[in-house]
Amino acid sequence: MNRWEGIEAFVAVVRHGSLSAAARELNVSASHVSRLISFLEKQLDAQLLFRTTRQVSATEVGRVYFEQCRHLLEGFGAADDLVRDYQGTPKGLLRISCGTVFGEHIIAPVLNDFMLLHPQLEIDLHLSNRSVDLISEGFDVAIRMGVLRDSSLVARRLISRREYICAAASYFERNPRPHTLQELSGHNCLIGSNDQWKVQVAGKTKELRVSGNWRANSGLAIVDAVRKGLGVAQLPDYYVEQYLESGELVPVLREYEVRDGAVWAVYPQSRHLSPKVRQLVDYLQQRFADGTHWVCAHSA
Repeated sequence: MNRWEGIEAFVAVVRHGSLSAAARELNVSASHVSRLISFLEKQLDAQLLFRTTRQVSATEVGRVYFEQCRHLLEGFGAADDLVRDYQGTPKGLLRISCGTVFGEHIIAPVLNDFMLLHPQLEIDLHLSNRSVDLISEGFDVAIRMGVLRDSSLVARRLISRREYICAAASYFERNPRPHTLQELSGHNCLIGSNDQWKVQVAGKTKELRVSGNWRANSGLAIVDAVRKGLGVAQLPDYYVEQYLESGELVPVLREYEVRDGAVWAVYPQSRHLSPKVRQLVDYLQQRFADGTHWVCAHSA
């Protein structure tokens, strides 16, 4: 006989208002429940229950003790559930949102490998550059980049992300390399979805307005244009690192690079995170830990 058994019996009795009902819940005899509570009262040197032939109720100190113990037992139950969930098998529908190109080239292959490990899952990958509302639209996880604004979501960092300002080696055969941000005004800047590039100045991230005769809302289109020497572009690492390594593209203004960006897995807050979400996010972090899959495939 120990105090925890007595606490469990006491909480059950107060909850049900009956020794016999508590005994049925605990799968023991009513006399055993009575002995457990008597043992607990002796340990505490306090009367916790009023007992009559018809009913059982908590004393004043018993009610206070009940509230504290109830929360303790609920916490133990939650901990047990967490362990069971942690070891559980991912199953059911898993809805994921991600940007189009990043999703096609980087996230989708990793998700496919994850599903090979867990064939009982049903994957629904939604690719869009629109920032979805996870809760109202029923998504389990979203992959997002840069600064996160929705503090109601849990965020797990997958990997750092760097923005390069670069141009083709052939472009710099015809044009001087810029050494200051102001010198970009003398270059044709290839513009994406907006005409402001993020740069790092004196330890702070700022926006720099650029201009040029070419614009597209597609990262792959910008990659093709910059490789063909049409101008200078700012692109994230996963688009251009293979071309920087080969020397086809040349980075400039390195001291102004934004290097503290990140890619995040975000999901709604929940007391008990489902195995499918937890294991997916763990898997993404593991796969991206060494940067092995951090390369966008492009056509030549």
